[in-house]
Amino acid sequence: MGRVTVRRPVRMLSANGQRRRPDSLAAEEPLEIRVGGKALAVTMRTPGHDVELAHGFLLSEGVLGSPEDVFAARYCDGVDDQGRNTYNVLDLTLAEGVAPPETGVERNFYTTSSCGVCGKAALDAVKLKTRFPPGDSPFSVTPEVLAGLPDKLRAKQRVFASTGGLHAAGLFTESGELLAVREDVGRHNAVDKVLGWALLEHKVPLGQVGLLVSGRASFELVQKAAMAGIPLLAAVSAPSSLAAELAEENGMTLVGFLRGASMNLYTGEHRVLEAATALS
Repeated sequence: MGRVTVRRPVRMLSANGQRRRPDSLAAEEPLEIRVGGKALAVTMRTPGHDVELAHGFLLSEGVLGSPEDVFAARYCDGVDDQGRNTYNVLDLTLAEGVAPPETGVERNFYTTSSCGVCGKAALDAVKLKTRFPPGDSPFSVTPEVLAGLPDKLRAKQRVFASTGGLHAAGLFTESGELLAVREDVGRHNAVDKVLGWALLEHKVPLGQVGLLVSGRASFELVQKAAMAGIPLLAAVSAPSSLAAELAEENGMTLVGFLRGASMNLYTGEHRVLEAATALS
């Protein structure tokens, strides 16, 4: 398995002078995801939890709905200049009767560590219909629970603590318990990893949990949450306009700028009842 951190020498400049020291960087390597031996996508990710990432990715693409939809997942082909497996090519074999992902130029894409839908041709190709509609979920939380989540997430960001360069995503209960946390250089990869964890643990649809992300709430993250049936997405930073529109379309609650006791409710404020009452 590839390294999650890489050490490099740096020249550090400050008001007190300069010095040379080793620094830890978050590893970033390509992962090619294949389905039935055919290349589907290449994503730049932090190595680790790759099987979860692939399962979460295919869940968010509407291909998978349960762990039984995958017959096998195995690493293959990728070798370095010394013939050692790089663990950068993962092939999933779907179970009998499970439809493979759509083929064609508009559905084959390369994703960077910052964008999970970069190669799709148009908005119609990007928008997907969820098999687990989150709109009717009774999930709700208090502002106090939400306020405590970012610190809980940070406390579990082991690699971020040494590099300062990773996004995180966590699934949480109404009481504020973090069920799973994953880190990655790509915010969408971190989400795919926790979704994949949930799928493999037979917890999908996720109508009774919320999703917390350490950065901003983008369109693709709202869509991934919706595809897993998650009714609430909370982000430490800002949402985009399309993220808010998509959350509203799916009956989801979207929370942004979650920083201590301060937060903005953009959609679905009924799931944060005390905050909704205080703001009315």
